Amino acid sequence: MSCHPFLSRRAFAAGALAACGALPLRAAAQPGPGRDDGAASADGDLYQWRDDALRWADDTARRLGLDAAWARQAVGGARFVPQIARLILPAARGSARNWRTYRSRFIDPVRVQAGARFWAQHRPALARAESRFGVPAQTIVGIIGVETIYGRDTGRFRVIDALATLTFDFPAAHPRAAQRQAFFASELAHFLQLCRQSGFDPAAPLGSYAGAMGLPQFMPSSWLKYAIDFDGDGRIDLWGSPVDAIGSVANYFRAFGWRPGLPTHYPVQLAPDADLATLLAHDILPTFSPARFSAHGAQLPAAAQAHAGPLALVALQNGDPALPGNAPTYVAGTENFYVITRYNWSAYYALAVIELGREVAAALRA
Repeated sequence: MSCHPFLSRRAFAAGALAACGALPLRAAAQPGPGRDDGAASADGDLYQWRDDALRWADDTARRLGLDAAWARQAVGGARFVPQIARLILPAARGSARNWRTYRSRFIDPVRVQAGARFWAQHRPALARAESRFGVPAQTIVGIIGVETIYGRDTGRFRVIDALATLTFDFPAAHPRAAQRQAFFASELAHFLQLCRQSGFDPAAPLGSYAGAMGLPQFMPSSWLKYAIDFDGDGRIDLWGSPVDAIGSVANYFRAFGWRPGLPTHYPVQLAPDADLATLLAHDILPTFSPARFSAHGAQLPAAAQAHAGPLALVALQNGDPALPGNAPTYVAGTENFYVITRYNWSAYYALAVIELGREVAAALRA
């Protein structure tokens, strides 16, 4: 679902375009058959006819120590998919964001019951991951449920097509086109590395429209860095091994600074004179001590007042705030809330993960 797709899920370093071997961004065009001038290919055209794509494959192979003929074959076998270029564009501006609507997409009886079955089936692996990495089982269950409904929907696009389309034909209309194209060029290079390292046929893996893969929807760079063989069979399989997916999600969170035992957030009540400009100035990055938080008009429960680390005021819109009953939802996010947003850079996503995990845990107890 998300780009994390582990995408949304990621920092974009300055100068990444050159470092990743990305090409100058090109506006979409309607080329003729066999055209190789770098314009966007017609629907279904293979990148083997694109000189720019093959030059990229040669440069990447040289930089990463890959076989050039193999890299050319892999990249040349990718197809331009117009639907992918459309899907990566931001939603048109219109109605205000709505946490209640967003939540309803992920916390529903079907997903909760699927989560309860997943937890019951993989209870030993979840307990082992919690013990080893300090990440609660319900957080891992929340991630995999939001991402793929526990493996039910891991994506239908060929990963090589998704990453090639977004490397060579990223839509110029995107407000952060250069950064995003650089990111996908890097991910395409990492995908080639992953295929060579793991013995995958580059044409075979399926994933999201952004190239995210498996039950946890890892991007190729995240697979290479954080995926682990948690079932002990000697290989990493995020499509077919829920146990590998469980361990890899936990390993990912630990790498991003998950603190065992720390709550993800606390409820908060705003005083009528709360200084929202100051409280929201740092977005979701935990910045304020509980005392400073309260001093700016954000009233905390006793447990939060005793919290040892920094907090952030997280605001989630509920539609047009001018309409009755549409006041934003506020929570006090901790460092662990922020860690969840490193999986997908969205407070709405993080709270959906937390609440789905909580609902699945409650269903197991019922």
